[in-house]
Amino acid sequence: MHAKLEDWKNGWFGLRLAASPQEIEQLITQLQELLEDNGQHFHIGSDYKAESGLGDIEISVQDPSEPDNLFLTSLAMRPGESIP
Repeated sequence: MHAKLEDWKNGWFGLRLAASPQEIEQLITQLQELLEDNGQHFHIGSDYKAESGLGDIEISVQDPSEPDNLFLTSLAMRPGESIP
């Protein structure tokens, strides 16, 4: 996996996460396991080889009392595609 933290210089940050096909399969499997056991969680962690960067992402099931502050979007459009 490769992660890049982007400082948008406006108080907000972006995170780019690229994964190999095998890592995507593992991520899907672990997300499915969260659906079966919502008390469980897992981490995507750094190898800590760089001087600084993103250290850890924890993935868990959102507690119903927690407010939403992110949302999923659709896949990116391919060149030449138009919005239906």
